[in-house]
Amino acid sequence: MTASPSLYDESDHRPGSPPPAGVHLDSTAHIMNRISSQLASRLRLVPLDGRRRPGPPALVVVAHGSRDPRALSTVGTLLDRVRDLRPGLAVRLGHIELNEPLLSDTLADLDAADTADAVLVPLLLSRGYHVRRDIPETAAAVRVRTRVAAPLGPHPLLVETLYTRLVEAGWRTRMTEAERRASAVVLAAAGSRDPDSAVDTGRTAQLLADRLGVPVLPAYASTAAPTVPAAVRALAARGRHRVAVASYFTAPGRFATESAQAAPWIAAAPLGTHEAMARLVLHRYDQARAANVAGNAA
Repeated sequence: MTASPSLYDESDHRPGSPPPAGVHLDSTAHIMNRISSQLASRLRLVPLDGRRRPGPPALVVVAHGSRDPRALSTVGTLLDRVRDLRPGLAVRLGHIELNEPLLSDTLADLDAADTADAVLVPLLLSRGYHVRRDIPETAAAVRVRTRVAAPLGPHPLLVETLYTRLVEAGWRTRMTEAERRASAVVLAAAGSRDPDSAVDTGRTAQLLADRLGVPVLPAYASTAAPTVPAAVRALAARGRHRVAVASYFTAPGRFATESAQAAPWIAAAPLGTHEAMARLVLHRYDQARAANVAGNAA
């Protein structure tokens, strides 16, 4: 009886002999191509001495943490976007406080799994105490070799996200000259006692002002000055009555909500899960890896 194509097992086929009747050559070639491709992919992981090459370091996204459940959901979705952009990369989440998993637990799990290297990317928008102290000190307590990437801001990809959120909220991309002279933006950020944090936020505000063609004034929901309401009043005193609030927060939460409530005109949503945010996380990861390679070479 002629063998059925659906029952044919190529492992039974002797090399050099033609395939049985009913087996399509195109199908056989396709299967062989797939096998060759998978074999080549695996061989690339094996150097000449026969040892398996290590994979890329794990990416650990370090979020601050929030009591607002929308924050955890937003960060989870953002990590899914990161995974979609870089299939095969181990992507983990760790929080500084308030949410699980805590960063210390995530790093302990990597240690237990015998993961050799990890790059920690702070889901923070400026330099400050968490980037300088909290994250490195937590990382130092485990055996996993870690390096801490730069915070997300300032960076043009953040400006791209802020611009998109403002347009979604009703910002007009085309204005008359009179409308432009009456318009401005308050960039509402969390605030920090670290002076470098204010420098970074101010740089983002300037980049956004260059993009919009109107003044952008940084303001803060806590710790630093001016507050968002004070910034709105200062702009109104300068004749800027069409004031929008740009939400310089990675996810929804109390600070983002209070800042939006102070908007006299429109209030943009937080940065959230915009694709540019996922690209920026990977950019900071790649930067940290490149810097490590350069340091080792030196």
